[in-house]
Amino acid sequence: MARLRYEIFSEIAEEEGFKNVARLFKAISYSELIHAKNHYKNLSDLNQDLRVVARATFGPGDTRKNLGLAIRGEIHEVEEMYPSYLTIAIQQGERKAELSFRWALEAEKIHVELYQQARRAVNEGKDLEIDGKIWICSVCGHTTIGSEPPERCPICKASKEKYRGF
Repeated sequence: MARLRYEIFSEIAEEEGFKNVARLFKAISYSELIHAKNHYKNLSDLNQDLRVVARATFGPGDTRKNLGLAIRGEIHEVEEMYPSYLTIAIQQGERKAELSFRWALEAEKIHVELYQQARRAVNEGKDLEIDGKIWICSVCGHTTIGSEPPERCPICKASKEKYRGF
């Protein structure tokens, strides 16, 4: 669901002339897709229907409002959601789920920081300054900015070839 919100937010930022903020939303949208795929793989053995309950705030808004919504959502994931999920996965001995949640948690911390930087720029009427590309690890969702991705992902240790640039 975060992925879809960020896709919509990207289009709005683009329309408002915040090209780099739009790229950021698009890149983090891809990171959220990676998290969803990793979590979904861990559910493949379940033989029952599952219910998804979204508590994320969402509503039409400009880029400034959308960045605020994104920041609140990411902070919720960092401070409440993933720590709770991790605790349960550890208690239940679900090693694969634990790894998936740990990877996502580390990536979400970076997302909070990047969205806060973007909001500061937008609040000043400017676009986010990005030197290079926004790189997303296609294994764990790690997010970084630069001319090249890191040689190895600091979260999952994947090689630089696993990164996608935005």
